[in-house]
Amino acid sequence: MFELKQISRESIPEALEKAERYRLLNEPWLAESICFDILEVDAENSKAIVILILAMTDQFGGSEMVDVNDARQLLPRLNNEYQQQYYAGIICERQAKSILSRTKSHGGFVAYDWFRDAMDHYEKAEAIRPAGNDDAILRWNTCARLITRHHLEPKSEEYVEPPLE
Repeated sequence: MFELKQISRESIPEALEKAERYRLLNEPWLAESICFDILEVDAENSKAIVILILAMTDQFGGSEMVDVNDARQLLPRLNNEYQQQYYAGIICERQAKSILSRTKSHGGFVAYDWFRDAMDHYEKAEAIRPAGNDDAILRWNTCARLITRHHLEPKSEEYVEPPLE
């Protein structure tokens, strides 16, 4: 319908600042749009990819449903394995929080599974983290506390006796 206009490469640093500002102003859809514009000019801009992942996950559970898989598809574009694992954890953690806020009673085991997936990614990130970077540990602890605070448990597997022939 519309042909989008391309920004200049020189405007990328200022555009990144704007994207971060819009996220902080709770307007993630604007940050998302700016990041798409940046990535049209500089497809490997890791800062834009990170902001885009965060802007997408800011929208989990909102009226504008963002698919978790859209955010996950960005992970291979990140620079290194640490970032890929850390932001995979962020995606899972934010999906868990979204589910928890929408479904107080029956979604607990689903949220639990998402939190555990996040914790697995954070553990992988922790193992390869840069010196002095404990972000993955901090996020893992947050997930553990949320599971405990909300009394989340995995879905119980009911044993079903097979019928006798």
